[in-house]
Amino acid sequence: MECGVGLNLKMDCLLVKEWNPKLYSVWYVKFGSSSTEIVSKMGNPIRRAVTSSGWHLRRTNETMRLIITTFVGIIFGFVLGVNLSSNIFPSVDLTYIEDKYSGLSTEALLNVWSALKGRRRFSCKYNNTKIWVPSNPRGAERLPPGILVADSDLYTRRLWGVPGEDLIVKPRYLMTFTVGYDQKDNIDAAVKKLSENFQVLLFHYDGRPSEWDEFEWSKRAIHVSVRKQTKWWYAKRFLHPDIVAPYDYIFIWDEDLGVENFNPEEYIKLVRKHGLDISQPGLSPNSGMTWEMTRRREDTEVHKDAEERPGWCTDPHQPPCAAFVEIMAPVFSRNAWRCVWHMIQNDLVHGWGLDFALRKCVEPAHEKIGVVDAQWIVHQTVPSLGNQGQEEEGKAPWEGVRERCKNEWTMFQDRWIEAEKVYFEAMGIDPPNSTIRY
Repeated sequence: MECGVGLNLKMDCLLVKEWNPKLYSVWYVKFGSSSTEIVSKMGNPIRRAVTSSGWHLRRTNETMRLIITTFVGIIFGFVLGVNLSSNIFPSVDLTYIEDKYSGLSTEALLNVWSALKGRRRFSCKYNNTKIWVPSNPRGAERLPPGILVADSDLYTRRLWGVPGEDLIVKPRYLMTFTVGYDQKDNIDAAVKKLSENFQVLLFHYDGRPSEWDEFEWSKRAIHVSVRKQTKWWYAKRFLHPDIVAPYDYIFIWDEDLGVENFNPEEYIKLVRKHGLDISQPGLSPNSGMTWEMTRRREDTEVHKDAEERPGWCTDPHQPPCAAFVEIMAPVFSRNAWRCVWHMIQNDLVHGWGLDFALRKCVEPAHEKIGVVDAQWIVHQTVPSLGNQGQEEEGKAPWEGVRERCKNEWTMFQDRWIEAEKVYFEAMGIDPPNSTIRY
């Protein structure tokens, strides 16, 4: 065959025809053991090809080049993305954020950003990054314990500056009054006796809180206004133990108390001295009163028991002969209030019957509950809240209020007795005779 002339080939030739409008030619492909050539019919080389083994190597190299190029592209894209995120987010004006949300510092924001970047790197290795802490407060199990703030306070704060510099003095005691504007002079006299250690909170049952601005101290006080509600209604809703946790003592007082002979700081000293968790100032003899236990004595600083009328006390360590104060002017330690708050019923707003149950919150009650004689007050018995009632069936407003007070006392006793019964039966114990009823 012509393509094999002068060549040492062991393979046949492949004839390839190519049509050209201007020239017809025949090309031959020559195969050899060491090379392959494409020649024209005249024997002139047209293109030299690689060896057959080289052809396979070239295909392999191209494949590897494609793989390497793809891999390099992925790495480049990842590095580019990291650089972009590092360049873009740190450029956010953290000072602006801090100014807008004064509770956040630049340092805190940078710490959060660093934590988020660290978490992103960590998540590349591990997927189990969800937080669940069963010991956290209910509903907060998904939060890291270090961020939890389980309680609060009633400290008022400014809207500018550094949060840590908001409070020059942190009040240690909380004084609350349930008030109507008509008793403003009484309240003004009481508040003026308070030192900077006291935080003042007024509960307004007549809807007139703005009128108290005539007093300079009122501008620093906290005002809560809901019409025609009692102090125990307010206390249950606004004095949760976790809200008043910073205060050593909580005063929950009526509005009709004369304080000419009362010094709050001295009162606190005596309460601490005698270890009282629940207390009240003694009542002057000319006060309207029901119980001997709360009458002021002139020969002692504090008393914790009393001689009541015959038959009133079956046990000298139980109310009303001991472990007893009235609900007009009680003072609670932080720990005692945490218990008492849970005892207050949502619907029994007058609190009648609480005074006989307070002893359940301290032990021994006849030692932890007492009356401070050296600091005493006058109960003026102004029936201001009674006038907030409504006339029904020919009864005056105050008559309807008084009737509900008595009914609530009975209802509270019944609930307590039933709760004790259910508890003891669940424990497999014969229920004792309840001592809550009077």
